[in-house]
Amino acid sequence: MRRIDVIGIGIGIFVAGGVLYLVLQWAGLDSVDAGIWSQAALVGGLVGWLLTYLFRAVTQNMTYNQQLQDYEDAVLQKRLEEMTPEELAKLQAEIEQEKLAAREMERSQTTNEP
Repeated sequence: MRRIDVIGIGIGIFVAGGVLYLVLQWAGLDSVDAGIWSQAALVGGLVGWLLTYLFRAVTQNMTYNQQLQDYEDAVLQKRLEEMTPEELAKLQAEIEQEKLAAREMERSQTTNEP
C-alpha cells in the first residue's frame, strides 16, 4: 500500500466519523451521546480491522508472503521447464525414493510404539 493510500484512508475514516456524528445528531441524539456512539463505532471498526490483520498475520496470508510464494513458485516452474527429459526422470525417481523412505519410516515408527 502506498503512502497516499494510507493518507486517503485516514482522511476517509475521519470524514466517516464526522458524518456518523452528524447522522446521529440528526436522528435525535444530543451532541454528547452522538459523540460517544460515533467514537464507539470507530473504535469497534478499528478493533475489527485489527482482528483481521492479526488473523492474516498468524495464517501467513499477508501481501508480502503471497508475493514471495508466487515468486518461489515461478522460479521452480521455470527451472522445471528448463530441465531435460533425463533430468526430469532422475528427479521423479528421487521423489519416489523419498516417498518410499518416508513410508518405511512411518511404518517402523507405528510398529515400534508400545
